[in-house]
Amino acid sequence: MTQQDLIRRADAADIDDILALQSRNSPANGGALSVAFSPAWLAAAVAAMPVMVARRNGRLVGYALSSTFLSQAHVPIIQAMLRSHAIPPGAFLYGPVCVAQCARGRGIAGRLFAALCGQLPGRPAVTFIRTDNIPSRRAHAKMGLCEAAEFTHAGETYLVVTRGPGEHAIRETGMPAKGTIAILDT
Repeated sequence: MTQQDLIRRADAADIDDILALQSRNSPANGGALSVAFSPAWLAAAVAAMPVMVARRNGRLVGYALSSTFLSQAHVPIIQAMLRSHAIPPGAFLYGPVCVAQCARGRGIAGRLFAALCGQLPGRPAVTFIRTDNIPSRRAHAKMGLCEAAEFTHAGETYLVVTRGPGEHAIRETGMPAKGTIAILDT
């Protein structure tokens, strides 16, 4: 990041830019985002939970969302994830994180995640990544997240990826997560 870069909490003025970056990174445009959010959903998300944005010289180059599991419980891919892995108390749903092609490889995803966690201190983060999205898996490993479980949705295989108190990677340790319970009202 340079002196012209800024990471901050999003507000309503950022929504159009977030939607534009989301569109450029959708599967229809060759991207790997798994969920497309509507303007109304995104406006509610910005008002309810921390959403972080990264701007370079005023231009949006990345964002990271957080939401409650309750707000996403109706989404089929989230339902599949919840069936595969117990969610720790107080956890928040992290993601997606999206970085513009021109800004990748510069640590922006990690800085966005750190800023997001700073807004939600002491709360575990849980997300999912397609198993074939190797760049995202590498970036999340660098950020200290662990691959904790695997699930399938709509013919695609995904990993549940976590960071926070009581979480241990099944793939790393061969042991199940400790101290977790399934909850939806965080």
